[in-house]
This record gives sequence, C-alpha cells and structure tokens, in this order.
Amino acid sequence: MRSHYCGQLNESLVDQEVTLCGWVHRRRDHGGVIFLDMRDRDGVAQVVVDPDTPDAFANADRARSEYVLRITGRIRMRPEGTQNANMPTGLIEVLATQVEVLNTAVTPPFQLDEHGKVGEDVRLKYRYIDLRRPEMIDRLRLRSRITHSVRAYLEDNGFLDIETPILTRATPEGARDYLVPSRTHAGEFFALPQSPQLFKQLLMVAGFDRYYQIAKCFRDEDLRADRQPEFTQIDIEASFVEEDDVMGITEEMIRRLFAEVLDVSLPQFPRMTWHDAMRRYGSDKPDLRIPLEFVDVDDLMKDVDFKVFSGPANADDGRVAVLKVPGGAKLTRKEIDEYTNFVGIYGARGLAWIKVNDRSKGVEGLQSPIVKFMEGVIETLLDRVGAEDGDILFFGADRAKVVNEALGALRVKLGGDLDLYTQPWAPLWVVDFPMFERDDSGRLAALHHPFTAPACDPETLKQNPENALSRAYDMVLNGTELGGGSIRIHDQQMQRQVFEALGISDEEAREKFGFLLDGLAHGAPPHGGLAFGLDRLVMLMTGGRTIRDVIAFPKTQSAACLMTEAPGTVNNEQLKELHIRLRQKASDSTTS
Repeated sequence: MRSHYCGQLNESLVDQEVTLCGWVHRRRDHGGVIFLDMRDRDGVAQVVVDPDTPDAFANADRARSEYVLRITGRIRMRPEGTQNANMPTGLIEVLATQVEVLNTAVTPPFQLDEHGKVGEDVRLKYRYIDLRRPEMIDRLRLRSRITHSVRAYLEDNGFLDIETPILTRATPEGARDYLVPSRTHAGEFFALPQSPQLFKQLLMVAGFDRYYQIAKCFRDEDLRADRQPEFTQIDIEASFVEEDDVMGITEEMIRRLFAEVLDVSLPQFPRMTWHDAMRRYGSDKPDLRIPLEFVDVDDLMKDVDFKVFSGPANADDGRVAVLKVPGGAKLTRKEIDEYTNFVGIYGARGLAWIKVNDRSKGVEGLQSPIVKFMEGVIETLLDRVGAEDGDILFFGADRAKVVNEALGALRVKLGGDLDLYTQPWAPLWVVDFPMFERDDSGRLAALHHPFTAPACDPETLKQNPENALSRAYDMVLNGTELGGGSIRIHDQQMQRQVFEALGISDEEAREKFGFLLDGLAHGAPPHGGLAFGLDRLVMLMTGGRTIRDVIAFPKTQSAACLMTEAPGTVNNEQLKELHIRLRQKASDSTTS
C-alpha cells in the first residue's frame, strides 16, 4: 500500500511520486491550504494539500489527529524560508494528489508530544498510543538491533539457538514460582521457569556444547525499577570451558554489540574481586564512573570517646568507613540533612560528617559536631583519607552490611547530584564471590544458585563452607549488573556436598532436582555459562529510566497490566476444569 516510509524521504526523490501510509501527527490549515504532518515508524513528513485537488482536500479537511491515511503525491523542495533543519525530512514536502482516509480515530487520551504531562498509569493503560512516540519506537528498534547483533555473534561462534520448556516443575531458585494448575493432572501444578538453568545444563550433558537462547523468565517477587514479573534473558552455556573462556566470549560479544549499535568502543574489562568491591565501594556492582572510594578507619576508632564509632569498631560484624568527597565542603546543612535522611532508607541511624575548611589550622580548620570526640586521632584520620581543603568526609558506622548499603547508596547519589562521572561507560568483571551467605534465619544460602561450582574440593568445602569461594563472575556496567554466571557443578559428589551445606537432604534433593542429578550421573562434561538481563542492557544502551521504558507491554510495580487488566478473574467452569475451588470470604460474598 506504500512506496516509502515517511522518514525515508529526502532531496534525492524530488519530482518523484510517492505513496505514504501512516497517522496524522499534526494538522494545520493555512489560508485554505492544509498541511498534514504524516507519521509512521520511520519518522514524520510534511504533506501539502491544495484546494485544486477537491477530493484529496475534502478528505484532508476532515482528517484529525491520529487518523490513518494513505497519501499519494509528488516530492518537492520546501520554499525558501520554510525549511526545517531540525527535522530529517525538513528540506522537502509532499504535494498531495490523493488522500484516502483508511480509518478514523477517537480523540487520543494524550498528545504524543505532551506525554510528560500525563502519569505513567495513563501511558500504560493506552500503551498502543504511547508506543507511537518516536522515542519509544527508537528504543524498541534499538532493542531489535541488539538481539540481532547478539544472535549473529553467537551463531558465528558456534552456538545453537535451542528452546527450553516454559511449562516445567517448581524448583527452588531464589524467588517464588508462578504456578500453572494442570487440568489433566488434578491437584498438580506446572511452574513457569525462573531461568532455563537446569535445562541448559542438561543440554550440556546431551552434548550440545554451545547453547544460547533469548529466553523468557518468570519470577513472582517484589518489583523495583529494574524488575518485572516476566523478563528476557540472553542465556548462554558452553561445555569444556573455564572462567576465562566464558568471560572472554561474552565480553567480546558486549564490546562488539556496543561498537555495532552505538559506535562506542568499550575498553577491556578490568577484574575486581568481590571482597575488594565491597571494601572499596560497599557494592558488588560498583559504578566505576564515580571516583569515590571508602577508607576503613576501624582501628582509629576503637578507643575514641564516641560510642557511635567505637561500638562498631570493636564489634565482630562492625565497620567504620569514610567516604571523602572532594569539594564537598560547599554542601549546605540542608543538603547534608537530606543525605542523612537518604541513608536512613538503608538502615543507617545517622550520617556523621566533617568539613575540611583549612587543614593548616588543625582542629580549628574543621567544621563538625563530632571533631571534639576525635582530637587524638584526627590528624591520622585526615592523612589516611587524603583530606584536602574544601573536602567533606562522610562516615558510616554500624554493622558492615548497613555501612556498605547506606554509604554505597550515598556514593552513587553523590555521583549523580554533583556530576562526578569521569567517563560515559565503565565496565567491570566482579569475580571470586563467596559461595554462601547467611539468610535472615541464619542458615547458609547459595549466593548465586546451588549449581555454582565452588573453587575448592568437596572435603575442603565440607570442613569450611562459610569461607568457600565460588567460580562465579558478574559483568557490571555503570553500576548495573548486566549478567551473572559461573562454572557449574558437573560432579555428583560435589553437588551432594553443596546440597549438604545448604541443609538439603538426599531425599529433598532427589524430589526437587532428581532429573538433574540423574543427568550428572550420565557423563556430564565440565561446563559453565552466563545469563544477561536483556531488558537492563537495552535500558542502559537507550538511556531509559526503568526497564518498563524498553519493554513493549510491561507490568506495573504491582505486577499488573493496566491495558489488559490482567490478572483477572475466571468463570467457575474454568475453575472446575482445573479442580480449583475458591474460598468464600466470611465478611461478604466475594471470593478469595
């Protein structure tokens, strides 16, 4: 029905006849001549309709915003003085000879160029309108280019695109499963996969030594800006590999992707141990664009007459750290109070600070309510952190977990508020993660997942599980975890020892992972892989604020779809087929 897209028109087509199909972006009536801005996925083109084409003029006259039109006309240069240098098609226009109204449209809930004036709930309710915005089209177009580049790279490197099941069984992988009741197996349920983890490992057992998949994954968990109940993963697995092999393949994939799609040359990715990342930045995904680091001062605070510092300094799980902000002495008391409230979100009970106004004056050159408690160590402290005139020192003193989270979040916020970024892109590999961590109940839990290989033998793991490191690695970019992976356990004895450390009995392991354990018993090769969050990757590469900006039809933070009104109720007949009966609420006649 069309010869060209609107955004394809240019001066080389002058005097040629074209046919366009699209939507009315804007309509203007100038002294009997109608101007239509026609829009499609490639851009906007100006169409001029004169009264001397009466049928075309009549149709253009009744066209309104978002009407769907088909227009045929001749390309001509715009008259001198009417050209628009800010518009890709701003040098030319289409003089229409035919205008056909393919469909009318009701008044849209918001104008595309005024979307910022409406709430996100309205834009999600009418997502098909929101997706017409040029920035949304550009984001999804770039997402398509990203997946194309990824597929091409992996195919070129011998990886096979293999699908894994969506309907599977529930396995404990760190989040709640979405359950699907079975009609044919009364009282039993499928689970939607949190990841293809077990199946891709079994593909390695089957001999498909290089696998990938752009996989849909599902997790029923509390949502944040970078979380969705259903999300997309670039899933990669390979056999007969070690950490350097997987990291080398995937790093090159990301570097090639940025070069092809954004024309950005990423440097070789540096590596940092998990321990160093937590010590220096309080985070296992540090944003290296921000040149601020923690300095530990526990030893200096053990004997100070200030229990806020001496208490954590002498505690087994305590930490006292300083974050020096060059030039930060210019912060006002109001701004410092706002940062104090901010760290409170992460459990900090306050935010101690010292402004370094003039070091040459000693204590007199410092401004802070806590200096009087630290006179015996203040000069050593200032030397250790490298304090200079004009700096401010922020202190974190509490359990190490609280200090890391609060001071780490403050570091990122300061980086944005004070524009401290030193480079546009800062990639990183974080390696040597702990194998386990303590959960809220005090039990050992897998830091990644229970199929991650430890960096030790089974006996050493048995003797000292808390200090065991894993063969895991995370790719980080600008403070966002792009992907995580590990070398997997391919040996039954090691897998059994990991389950034992996690408190999973042989019977429970057999019940939940029996098919994987059977596979490991049939000649499993050494293997490992990595999974990237595609939505996060696209968000970073497009400059989106949340992953909702780069998903065509996302859910809200309450895991609902405003457009389709999902989830919704179903009728009793469907429930009967699934062998489900809803309980009646005692208070009224509604069901629960």
